[in-house]
Amino acid sequence: MNPTLTAVVLSLFSAVAYASAAVTQERLAARSAGSGTLRLLARGAWWWSVALNAAAALLHVAALKYGTLTLVQPLGALTLVAAVPLGARIAGRRVSSVEWRGTALTLTGLAALLVTASGPAPDDVLSLPQALAVAGTTAVVIGGLSRGARPGLRHATASGFASGVASALTQTVTVAATDRSDPPLSAQVVVVALLVAVFAAGGLLLSQTAYQGGLGAPLAVVTLANPLAAAAIGLSLLGERLQGGAAGLLLALTGASIAGWGVVTLSRSAPESAAAPMDAAPDILVDDDHPVAAVLALEPGSAACEPSLAPRQPNSGHLTSL
Repeated sequence: MNPTLTAVVLSLFSAVAYASAAVTQERLAARSAGSGTLRLLARGAWWWSVALNAAAALLHVAALKYGTLTLVQPLGALTLVAAVPLGARIAGRRVSSVEWRGTALTLTGLAALLVTASGPAPDDVLSLPQALAVAGTTAVVIGGLSRGARPGLRHATASGFASGVASALTQTVTVAATDRSDPPLSAQVVVVALLVAVFAAGGLLLSQTAYQGGLGAPLAVVTLANPLAAAAIGLSLLGERLQGGAAGLLLALTGASIAGWGVVTLSRSAPESAAAPMDAAPDILVDDDHPVAAVLALEPGSAACEPSLAPRQPNSGHLTSL
């Protein structure tokens, strides 16, 4: 199979797995508000969502083996797209027109990026000095963005950068570990793998902090900053190139703008409340969880047991405001 097609298929399955796990985790967290984490650990559905998250992470790593960073990372927005119909189906409602519009915009933009970012399977990796330089620079940027205890878009940007760098380093580990000309557990692989763990965990903690101030805008920023950071590394250090020259670059920028518009639309959309009267008791609305709220699990485990991240707002048309 063509490496680009393989990467796209693996990314699609990864996005569906992430979205399925996230919808499950978000709804379990909403129903278990105030009962603590230990109650969730006793539920089989929660462990099933953990297994889905692990499978999604492995599929993402496999996609990075066959596809470039500029191709694979933007496809992470498919998690948002998959979460919309999944969440709507579980909530027993129809997908709203706003959600359909956001989905169409996201898919259109990703299609344009797919044309320009397609290419051979990656074979270049970051050298150990390059990986350390990227890690150090990113740590400084994240430190500057995350200063201050008040959650906000700065934390969301830092989370996206951390997750994007973690994926770039993951590709180096994957390609280097499967290169038969070198030992699978070389010093480069071990050190970079440790950096991956640090940045992945940091991205998770930063995203949880960012979402404390609301979901919509931080979610959009995380989703957009992640591929931006990864693409910067791929284009500047790994020799990745966009197809089509100047025209390809223009198409890629247009596609990224359209996809970004779609992501923002999805992250700010809210289910229609016509099915429930405005004066209905609050417990009637428990099952009308917003499907996009589930996408707190763009990275493995990032939506687990955080009921406060998706507060119930029966009198509000939006989860948050920009």
